[in-house]
Amino acid sequence: MRAIRCNQYGPPESLVLETLPDLQPGPGQVAIDIRAASVNFPDVLVIQNKYQMKPELPFTPGSEFAGVVRAVGPDVKRLKVGMRVAAYTAQGAFAEQALASEAACMPLPEDIDFASAAAVTLAYGTSHHAVVDRGALKAGETMLVLGAAGGVGLAAVEIGKALGARVIAAASSPEKLALCVEHGADATIDYTSENLRERIKALTDGNGPDVIYDPVGGEYAEPAFRSIGWRGRYLVVGFANGEIPKLPLNLALLKGASIVGVFWGQHIQREPELASAALQQIFGWIRDGRVRPHVTKRYALEQTAEALNDMASRRVSGKIVIEP
Repeated sequence: MRAIRCNQYGPPESLVLETLPDLQPGPGQVAIDIRAASVNFPDVLVIQNKYQMKPELPFTPGSEFAGVVRAVGPDVKRLKVGMRVAAYTAQGAFAEQALASEAACMPLPEDIDFASAAAVTLAYGTSHHAVVDRGALKAGETMLVLGAAGGVGLAAVEIGKALGARVIAAASSPEKLALCVEHGADATIDYTSENLRERIKALTDGNGPDVIYDPVGGEYAEPAFRSIGWRGRYLVVGFANGEIPKLPLNLALLKGASIVGVFWGQHIQREPELASAALQQIFGWIRDGRVRPHVTKRYALEQTAEALNDMASRRVSGKIVIEP
């Protein structure tokens, strides 16, 4: 089988395409023929040794994929050869085959295609955990989504609307904001041409949002947090900007607000039953048409470096996938 390998930490151009032996599952594992693997921002950081999870060299990057079970190991009870599954693993997705524990696999409904399934697990899983579980967003409340046209941001927009909330999408261009509106956003903020605080104030009648979803960090975090409503929940999802903001804690006191950490990777390990139930709800929303995974571009395995560079340069709206 062919696989993208990270033999030394560095930029996407340092990755190499190698031919490796076919994978054999161990106890409790399945081997999967990958049909689509999603590209996520952490993938860019992992290969440069800039992420909190640090795989031992050499390794195959990529953590989210969908495909068909090709072999099962001892003690596997739920999955069979030929089953369609989506999986989230620590590594191994940018290849023709991957290994996954049975617990990490979710059987796929027949009416969900592989690219959409690969785009669901991390982005929608993260956003569901953030918005529903950690943020406790309710119908009638208002949520501000920063970086709203990215993979997790767009998922948050859709999940907010599925819950009956009012969603304000903030992004960096009119084209990205148009995509957010297409996926349900009620109002928009272009934070490259509009004053973020003034626009939030105008759109919320001075009350501020109940929930702020922030996968970006950087310079927009503090003005957004200063604008949060009473008893608001500020969801710390990630730092795509590359800068970890330093928020003045007196703001949390003055607003009676909560700063809430969102770490989906630990959530699925520590609370697998909750994570599985969340994905089932997401698949239900997909069938109902309330959630529509937006795959904007597909790459061949040989184009993995290009895909990662597009992600690093923030040229991506929605989700991108690699199809081996």
